[in-house]
Amino acid sequence: MRTDSSPGSLPAREHLPAAGAGTPVLDVVVPVYNEEKDLGPCVRRLHEHLTRTFPYAFRITVADNASTDGTPRVAAGLAADLGTVRSVRLEQKGRGRALRTVWSASEAPVLAYMDVDLSTDLNALLPLVAPLISGHSDLAIGSRLARSSRVVRGAKREFISRTYNLILRGSLQARFSDAQCGFKAIRRDVAQVLLPLVEDTGWFFDTEMLVLAERAGCRIHEVPVDWVDDPDSTVHIVRTATEDLKGVWRVGKALATGSLPLDRLGRPFGDDPRDRELSGVPQGLARQLVGFCVVGALSTLFYLLLYSGFRHFTGSQLANALALLVSAIANTAANRRLTFGVRGRGGAVRHQAQGLVVFGIGLALTSGSLAALGAASADPDHSTELAVLIAANLAATVLRFLLFRAWVFPDAEPTAPAREPGLRPEPHLPDPYRAWSDATVRLQPVRHADTDHSRDAR
Repeated sequence: MRTDSSPGSLPAREHLPAAGAGTPVLDVVVPVYNEEKDLGPCVRRLHEHLTRTFPYAFRITVADNASTDGTPRVAAGLAADLGTVRSVRLEQKGRGRALRTVWSASEAPVLAYMDVDLSTDLNALLPLVAPLISGHSDLAIGSRLARSSRVVRGAKREFISRTYNLILRGSLQARFSDAQCGFKAIRRDVAQVLLPLVEDTGWFFDTEMLVLAERAGCRIHEVPVDWVDDPDSTVHIVRTATEDLKGVWRVGKALATGSLPLDRLGRPFGDDPRDRELSGVPQGLARQLVGFCVVGALSTLFYLLLYSGFRHFTGSQLANALALLVSAIANTAANRRLTFGVRGRGGAVRHQAQGLVVFGIGLALTSGSLAALGAASADPDHSTELAVLIAANLAATVLRFLLFRAWVFPDAEPTAPAREPGLRPEPHLPDPYRAWSDATVRLQPVRHADTDHSRDAR
């Protein structure tokens, strides 16, 4: 996994300005390998659709993946006939390599790609890229697995697709629904930051890019699509599935070991309402409470196991004190990192010292409970002791959270990520939906080299 690159910071989302004629806002890449028969009809149909429906200037780029048939000749002919089509030749195969090469060199602010078979209905193209133009989202994908999608394909491909996406959800905690649909778009400024981190050059390229984008905090927009399987597809299903599983293992390992510099991709989120300062509304309380409860449950289990072990060698009071001391140190360290998001060694000793004070309060509660139980019963059984300790620890847990939040980690509440020195302040961002509407109204008719009629006239 690439770890030597410094990706910088993801940009704030802004509505793209209306562009003049000849300046492409959208660059649609069609990666091909030995597609001389389908390439011409595909590009002409796509060009006609964009000319008729798309309200911005566009370009279609044919990315030839080292074809050995007549594909380069067909691509060159299309570029000569249609002014908004260009052809790029690569001497190495790989869909991911083709997309990385074209996207990295393109000046269009929105980059998309689709398969040459046009299995996806083109009516989904404008809904795919509109959220990127408006500044609402960073990436957009067509989903064949959405409830409202209409898909025609065989049982074998259906099973493989759903199984693969279940694997992604279970292993990489992916929340997007369809990783491999050949119908995606990304903002160029986001691509410039993410692409150096994507290692795969083949079919896993899409999945890797989406997983990294999601982990970096990007917003991924999903569009339900109408999709018809191409029975003549040249994709080798078994080989592709094997490579995908290898990619899942590689990315999962990189995420687990922290070798990816995703923490440096912190987006300023100038349009994120969670970063707004609101008086009287404590920030991050719900997230901290959930994290504290999870850590508390694990700490309680750890404490009970320690207590049961120590109880075989000593009395109940000493066993309780030792178990509570060890679990309290672990609890403070876990809450410091996971619940309140404090990283680094700075203040760690002070936090542990304050945590021991909180531990003392918990010790007083639990020891007092055991003393009261001993006074009530000369020889209480082990299960009764555990029940009393659980009740006492619940009370101590509530007090511990309040003390952690107000005293031990008072400055750890999440705020907008600090910007690196030298970066300019982020501008105020307009409402994306209103901006999209306003910009669309301001659009002027766009003329292309191959026609004297504007789209509005059509």
